[in-house]
Amino acid sequence: MKIIRDVDNVPEDLTGAIVTIGNFDGVHRGHREIFRKIVREAEEIHKKSVVVTFDPHPQKVIHPERRPFFLLTPLNEKLDLISSCGVDAVLLITFSTEFAEVTAGEFVENILWKKLRLSKLFVGYDYVFGKGKGGNADFLRASGRRLGFQVEEIDVVKTEGMIASSTNIRLSILAGNVMLASEMLGRPYSVSGIVVKGYRRGTDIGYPTANIKSAKVIPATGVYAIIAELEGVRHQGVINIGNNPTFGNEEISAEVHLLDFEGDIYGKDITILFIDRLRDERKFKDPAELVRQIKKDIEKARKILSSDTEDMAP
Repeated sequence: MKIIRDVDNVPEDLTGAIVTIGNFDGVHRGHREIFRKIVREAEEIHKKSVVVTFDPHPQKVIHPERRPFFLLTPLNEKLDLISSCGVDAVLLITFSTEFAEVTAGEFVENILWKKLRLSKLFVGYDYVFGKGKGGNADFLRASGRRLGFQVEEIDVVKTEGMIASSTNIRLSILAGNVMLASEMLGRPYSVSGIVVKGYRRGTDIGYPTANIKSAKVIPATGVYAIIAELEGVRHQGVINIGNNPTFGNEEISAEVHLLDFEGDIYGKDITILFIDRLRDERKFKDPAELVRQIKKDIEKARKILSSDTEDMAP
């Protein structure tokens, strides 16, 4: 997949492309439905499929006061996921305060039309763009009739009655409902990071843990059944997210225990796939009570993880 970072240097072979535009954070089921459509239609007319997206996420530029704001997929992960859908090229536009002043009309005329001479544009059901959110599906259809390209709006994709959207996925993750988030994503929500040394209390009570530092925001506090990818190998495990109230920690940490695993993994990259939430984090009267609960957590996790997870994609 080609990645074009300069709108003034769009290759000629992208002329007449089938295009979609959006932020596509998460590359969830709804996004991939759009990508499938542009790839299929591009192949039918022997043209290229192009995704137009932005970096950084516009929300970080337009509303810097809104915190916390976290990405479901940092840029490299997003590009990898888009590439896996068979898309030919991504036009990656740097979003800045200056670019935020570009009107919908200017964007259509100067980028979509003059640079790409697109044949057809696909957009999500609620997509708006341009200064003051002046561009929407109706605006694009009117522009298409005037300039000579088609526009198709893609309907919503729902999971358990909830629209698969980046916002709904973020809210589900922050609430600890990783199963619902995974359904909307079409894959388990994942967090990647480096294993760092912690308090080593897990080792002291017979359940060594790996502490994870990640740039992505992790789910709500609690205990989860997870799959961990380490050096190309998948391991079953459990993760505790919280401040370990039994020991009175103040900082929130993410501590992973890999089942049936021995070895030193400090400093190594690890990816955690969240499968299901086991319970809330709570304070135990002593370490012995905590150990009994950990045994129950591991037994429950084994049952959940015994189902086939080999085809899961991070």
